[in-house]
Amino acid sequence: MKRAVRRPFEWLGIGIGILVFSNLPRRWMLGLCDFISAVMYRFDGAGRRLSLANLRVIKGTLKPEGIVRPVAKYDPTPSEEKIIRRSYRNMARTVGHAFWTCRNAIKRVKAAGEMSEAGKRFLAENNPAVTVSGHIGCWEILSQLALLEGHKMMSVAKDIGTGGMTNLLMKSRMSIGQEIVHADGAFRPLMQGIKNGKSLGLLVDQLVKTKDGGIWVRFFGRPIPVSAAPAFFSAKGKAPIVVAWSRPLKDGRYRCEVVASYKCEEARNIRAMTERCIRDLERVIRRHPSAWVLNYRYFRKWPTEKEMADISNNG
Repeated sequence: MKRAVRRPFEWLGIGIGILVFSNLPRRWMLGLCDFISAVMYRFDGAGRRLSLANLRVIKGTLKPEGIVRPVAKYDPTPSEEKIIRRSYRNMARTVGHAFWTCRNAIKRVKAAGEMSEAGKRFLAENNPAVTVSGHIGCWEILSQLALLEGHKMMSVAKDIGTGGMTNLLMKSRMSIGQEIVHADGAFRPLMQGIKNGKSLGLLVDQLVKTKDGGIWVRFFGRPIPVSAAPAFFSAKGKAPIVVAWSRPLKDGRYRCEVVASYKCEEARNIRAMTERCIRDLERVIRRHPSAWVLNYRYFRKWPTEKEMADISNNG
């Protein structure tokens, strides 16, 4: 019932987003995103409390055991509040960027971001490649910038709201020429894609059930099931892995920076490579927590005794 009631509002929101954001100059688009993020922060009480809990996981001040839930009381220090506000702003700007690049995509991506020299070198020397990141900085621009460096890119999209809304968002994200496949049934097209010389853009900092290919690793010291897809596709497709992220710049633009890179031979140990990718992202998030999506329930599952033993034996 709630989903049926929410559906027209989802369509209205996505329609307005594409219509309004795609017609704004970049500076105005950023200003509108900042206004929306301030409204979100003001009224998203549960999200603020979850953000504070996740921030304290990063800082190591939350107890190390159990599922992470929103804190009972939102009582951030001034520095914590500043980080959480900026996290909301970063998330709004990322969504705004996705809408904004629906039109004149190549020109706008060039205006909004740049590839670091290390990134250019890696992409020039390794095609195809498995690019790995998380929901930090503007994750939408990473594959776009790689595409501008001559890589044919494939990314994965999960459901957002209704099926129709997901399809509309997927079409808008494909405006620059990258290929987007739905998360359900993504294995075959991704495997075929990398065999055909296409690079993959994958995000790994989200919960993936073990029945869907997730494996348990430690993230900020806590167990979480994440996708092993980057290591698997690297090993099977004989393509190297690059862990990267898009650093927000003071002028509202982004720079894609390389965190680490690995040869495909190193990916044969699927668990070890997955853990290394998670550790790489963890280092970036510790240094730049305000650039990470803090109001997502990353730690909402707890492993069984056997799964916990596997983590301990391999970690």
